[in-house]
Amino acid sequence: MKVSILIPVKNGDPFLKECLDSIVNQSYPHWEVIVVNDHSVDNTVSLLETYSHQESRIRFFHNKGKGIVKALQLAYSQCGGELITRMDADDLMKPDKISLMVDQLIQKGKGYVGVGLVEYFAEEGVGEGYFYYQEWLNTLTTNGTNFEEIYKECVIPSPSWMMFKEDFEKIGRFDSEIYPEDYELAFRMMKHDLKIASIPQVIHLWRDYSSRTSRTDPHYSDNFFLNLKMKYFFELHRDSQRKLTIWGAGRKGKELAAFLIKLNCEFSWVTNNPNKIGRYIYGKQLESEEELDLNQLPQILIAIRNKGAQKEIKKALDSRNLAPNCDYFFLS
Repeated sequence: MKVSILIPVKNGDPFLKECLDSIVNQSYPHWEVIVVNDHSVDNTVSLLETYSHQESRIRFFHNKGKGIVKALQLAYSQCGGELITRMDADDLMKPDKISLMVDQLIQKGKGYVGVGLVEYFAEEGVGEGYFYYQEWLNTLTTNGTNFEEIYKECVIPSPSWMMFKEDFEKIGRFDSEIYPEDYELAFRMMKHDLKIASIPQVIHLWRDYSSRTSRTDPHYSDNFFLNLKMKYFFELHRDSQRKLTIWGAGRKGKELAAFLIKLNCEFSWVTNNPNKIGRYIYGKQLESEEELDLNQLPQILIAIRNKGAQKEIKKALDSRNLAPNCDYFFLS
């Protein structure tokens, strides 16, 4: 089966050669690479010309629009593979990445998205936050439970998924213009009931550096993430017959409260911070956690970042037979 590997690139000269070499050296031979140059002003085009002349399986086009989404849309319009995957121009594939993903999808069949483990690397060393994100993602993928925690953060690494073209068409391709585009795609995977086909091996090397798009592009700011989470919460999981409660009054909790107030959405607000209990923020009085009546089965939006506190809250809610993505939602 042919695999279409879609790569948007802008000013990729520092890392693009390593990226393409890691694809050319794949153990699986039946692939094509469709690269879309997004108005680069460095040596990207020259590199792509060299590789496309040397390797017939690599083709490149120039973005007629602007940005990653338009580049991906163009790349997809030019591909001819039965299986679709995305690659980032600054990352590296492990030599058996494509082979492992193809084997897993052939074994599972349609209705699955293949997802493998990832590993961050950086010249300056990987920061603690990125290391935690890597471990969290890899645990979810190993267990096949990616969608259970989708409201926390993007649970499907953008360069580490593969699916049948038929399934990709079903979930809406790259037609959405909503950012962050990789996170939005993961929500659509869940919405259309795709199952996780786990590859419990590190297949993708994720490069971190200060000018990486996810660090610098305003489309990946916190506001875009919150807007996306709330869009799909109200579309897929909000039960208007149940009371809505925010749990947590730190920065994330305040951002969430402001968002709901702007929507004229009624909610209660609880906190474990004794200095905030009884206070009014944005005109809403904060209550103690003890005042949260679980017998009324509220839908709880948990905006607490402390990992230890998250574990304790989850343990308490699970003991009451409350379910993630139904009764409670971790948003950070």
